[in-house]
Formats: sequence, C-alpha cells, structure tokens
Amino acid sequence: MQTNSQISSHIKVWDPLVRTFHWVLVGAFVVAFITEDDFLTLHVWAGYTIGAAIAVRLLWGFIGPRHARFTDFVTSPRNAMQYVKDTLLLRARRYIGHNPAGGLMIVALLISLTLSVVTGIALYGAEEQAGPMASLFIGSGERWEDALEEVHEFFSNFTMLLVVIHLAGVLIESLVHKENLVASMINGFKRTNTNEAERF
Repeated sequence: MQTNSQISSHIKVWDPLVRTFHWVLVGAFVVAFITEDDFLTLHVWAGYTIGAAIAVRLLWGFIGPRHARFTDFVTSPRNAMQYVKDTLLLRARRYIGHNPAGGLMIVALLISLTLSVVTGIALYGAEEQAGPMASLFIGSGERWEDALEEVHEFFSNFTMLLVVIHLAGVLIESLVHKENLVASMINGFKRTNTNEAERF
C-alpha cells in the first residue's frame, strides 16, 4: 500500500479500463496460444475475449482519458526507432505515458491480434461450421481450411514474437529509467517528472 508521501510523488497515469484491458488481453492470449486445437472451446472463447477487449480498447483510444488516447502515443516508425536508438545509448527521455516505441508496439499488437482473431473466427467457420462466419464457408473445402489455418497460425506466432519484444522493451525501459513499469500497469501510478527533458 502506498503512503501519502509516495502518492504525492506519483501521478495516476493508467486508468482502470486500460489496466483491465491489458491484463485481460494477457490472460486471454496466453490461454488461446497454449490451447490451440487441444481444447477448442476454450481456445475459441479466449479468442472472442481478445476480440471484445480490442473493440473496447479501440473505442477507449478515442474517448478515454489523455494517456489512453491514440493521439497521445501513436507516432511514426522513424520516431520510434530514434527512441530505441536513444534508449540503447542510455540517453532516451522518459515519458509519463507510452514512449514512441511503446506506442508503435501497441499499434502493432492491436493489428496482429485483430488479424489473429478474424482469421481464427474464419477458420472456426470453415472447419467446424460454427461461429459468426460459418455461413460464409459452407462447402468451402479443405483448401480454404488449410489456407486459413496457415494465416491464423502466422499471426498468432507473430503476435507472440511481438509480445517477447514488448517484454524486453519493458525490462530495458524499467532499468534505464529506474521505474517498475509492470507495477505501474497494476496500480496505475508512475513517478512524476523530475527532469525538464522528460515529457508528459
């Protein structure tokens, strides 16, 4: 539990919806990734959960509080790469919200996860004749099933790769700026800026 002095030196950055979205997405993706074909019903519902969470987060990215909005953290790949370079050189400025690399990673994860969900629902319709896309794949045959399975697996594995990169970025950022970013995504608080080079 944080004391009054700790709270006074910290600022609430991540609202409850952003934090809930993050951890629901983590849990659902882990479940979906490890179940695959072995526990199809659980896999499908994990996929639906991911899809619903993304839909809510996309809406919140336009109407949510400052640091939840896309306008606060979506930037160009060039800015993101410059930030990565500055981080490796130990001269990157600290951001209260998402840094440029983190913002780009969020966009990449949302896109990859969305494509994983859509291709998964399509595959479910083609293979099991179930789900919201089932009617589109009546009599589609094994060719469609094989193609959809390949694409679905690609985006699922690509998402896992992004997750690994994201975790590495969180670890490096936490070390460089001496800040526990995992804890901040749990309690919502981050340290207030103490340097003019840092940015809200």
